[in-house]
Amino acid sequence: MTEITEVPSPFCGIGTDDLSIQIDGVKIKVNANGCDINTPAFEESITDTSPRVAGQIVSLDVAVNQAATLLRNTQQPVISGCATDVNGMRALLALADKTGAVVDNINFNTARRNILAMQDSGWMNTTLAEIKNRCDVLLIVGTDLEGFAPRFFERYLWNQEAMFVSDTGSREVIYLGKAPSGNASTSPNGHQATIFPCADADLPDVLAVLAALIRKHPIHVQSVAGIQVTDLQTIADKLSAASYGVICWGAAALAFDHAELTVQVICNIVKDINDQGKRCSGFPLGGKEGDQTANQVCGWTTGYPARVNFARGYPEYDPFLYDSQAMLNNGEADALIWVQAFNINSKPPKTDLPTIAIGRSGMTFDNEPDVFIPIGTPGIDHPGHAYRLDNVVAIRLKKLRDSGLPSTSEVLHAIEQAL
Repeated sequence: MTEITEVPSPFCGIGTDDLSIQIDGVKIKVNANGCDINTPAFEESITDTSPRVAGQIVSLDVAVNQAATLLRNTQQPVISGCATDVNGMRALLALADKTGAVVDNINFNTARRNILAMQDSGWMNTTLAEIKNRCDVLLIVGTDLEGFAPRFFERYLWNQEAMFVSDTGSREVIYLGKAPSGNASTSPNGHQATIFPCADADLPDVLAVLAALIRKHPIHVQSVAGIQVTDLQTIADKLSAASYGVICWGAAALAFDHAELTVQVICNIVKDINDQGKRCSGFPLGGKEGDQTANQVCGWTTGYPARVNFARGYPEYDPFLYDSQAMLNNGEADALIWVQAFNINSKPPKTDLPTIAIGRSGMTFDNEPDVFIPIGTPGIDHPGHAYRLDNVVAIRLKKLRDSGLPSTSEVLHAIEQAL
């Protein structure tokens, strides 16, 4: 039995790197600094070590060759999930190039809300380090930040030392939309977050009024979605007076039509405050299940985020046309490869097409795939790199145990070589 300290996590998205992990054979226990996201993800048991073909246990070579056989004569395979580390994503793109496949990240439909806003009008965003060292007013829009990342406040807002904030406990937190699920947003000196609740569907109207107030436009109503305009004016005044204001949102939480327009309004509020000579930055949430890693690697490899099609012999990007679920539903694909190295509860889309599942040990299926190859998890079973949610740091993941499970990269390269 051994203990490993300063362990980084690929699960929470915020770059938590101080976990203390106890290793007993292949069993893992989080001894310190875990959270509701990291602890169960690290402690997940290994239940599968052997590949299966049609439900029957086979060797890795047999499974790889069967996967290659299924892909050899396909016209439009789809590689979905894309939940892996940097090397795994590199291998995934190489296989897509070889087979002319569509590559579609598991979280792209929500990330698309951010991407469309960024592509249309740009944005001014910050990093975790800047929040830690500079932020004095944090506005959280439509998102339970504590639920998304349980240790965010502990690590990046109530930290004891900051380069440009003398008393981090004096920072102000404002929730607009969803209320927090716990008390992590309460400062060490007992100052609670200010909360202005409203329904998700009302956020576009609320933010439109806030944007108008930032621009000092007259408002001829007293309230919007149950929130007093005077309260929104208070938010506008605090953002404008802040030394370093930050507006945080989670695209996945904006569950209404055309949410990209609401993201664009948030980004425009940030730009308007800066145009007035103040400092303000945006902070979009993400980084779960390797989505930032997938988009980063796909970006530097193809020039596009991870929704591309290699069928023409070169990467072709379309954020709507190459939706893997839509392609499966519409009969536009002829095979599915599902890659998920992090989350055993994330299942491949239901389809009657030939399916190759390359997933974390313990994954269960509604319908047994034609080929299932259990793989190791980056940061547990093998070393690797994964991008945290602000995209500026690639976390160096450690190998914690010897499970004998291959990496995503090893399996995908083997399938590519077998073609």
